[in-house]
Amino acid sequence: MHRTILHSLTLPRLFPAALGLVILAGSAAFRENPAEDLYKSTVFTPAKGFTSGVEGPAVDPSGTVYAVNFGKQGTIGQITPSGEASLFVELPEGSIGNGIRFNRRGDMFIADYPKHNILKVAKGSKEVTVFASEPRMNQPNDIAIDGRGRLYASDPNWKENTGNLWRIDTDGRVTQLESGMGTTNGIEVSPDEKTLYVNESAQRKVWKYDLAPDGSLSNKRLLTEFPDFGMDGMRCDVDGNLYVTRFGKGTVAKLSPDGKVLQEITLIGKRPTNIAFGGKDGRTAYVTLQDQGNLETFRVEQPGREWKLRK
Repeated sequence: MHRTILHSLTLPRLFPAALGLVILAGSAAFRENPAEDLYKSTVFTPAKGFTSGVEGPAVDPSGTVYAVNFGKQGTIGQITPSGEASLFVELPEGSIGNGIRFNRRGDMFIADYPKHNILKVAKGSKEVTVFASEPRMNQPNDIAIDGRGRLYASDPNWKENTGNLWRIDTDGRVTQLESGMGTTNGIEVSPDEKTLYVNESAQRKVWKYDLAPDGSLSNKRLLTEFPDFGMDGMRCDVDGNLYVTRFGKGTVAKLSPDGKVLQEITLIGKRPTNIAFGGKDGRTAYVTLQDQGNLETFRVEQPGREWKLRK
């Protein structure tokens, strides 16, 4: 989640002088042990290692976790499965990342909201290129990806509490799917790729669309509406359950495919911005926290959709 007005951020006094310095988590590394409690969130990286703009997150095929704004705005950090964080890349001057996704090949795509771009870092490279650019966008915010490698981007206007939806094809062509929505934010594709989910933060609504094989949308209907607090990023597991970060409430709501709240996972921080799944079995959730400037982690019952997509 980002506003169009950017503020400079002061790094905490204890932050290492060199961004490339590895940061060790203050608690024991999270262990993927089936005997551990499910849905019990623990600290994954130290507080303030990332700025309050921490977002993303995404997990590559090797299990490395990535999130934006490591140490300062305009960077991407990488985190080992044991919680060791370091600088991955610095984005071009003036660019700041938000959502991150990987395609089947392992190429990274980043929503660059100030520059209205989708950036790309090819697998095995640290070169940042512009994959797609659309000046009509307010600010590409979160992105989802389907099995064909097409991206879907939310595009909020925070000042006006409005938003749009866009599709970015594999050749970089950008198509507007809908305009005049609420503050579009979290976005995700269902495991069978027949549904696109989009939430509106200020309006506290989650919508679902029929997603056609050609990437077009139809049959918009309300999945659920929350009575309080905002929403940010969200992801599906392989069963189609939707995990929605509840910004300000400090929870992740797990919704069934028909919108029923199955449970809420309590976090340590209060302002979760996004979630991703990874780990050896795809059952480790990673959540970015704006108020903590870090990531938390917890175990779930079923693997994440994208983890399964790459198998």
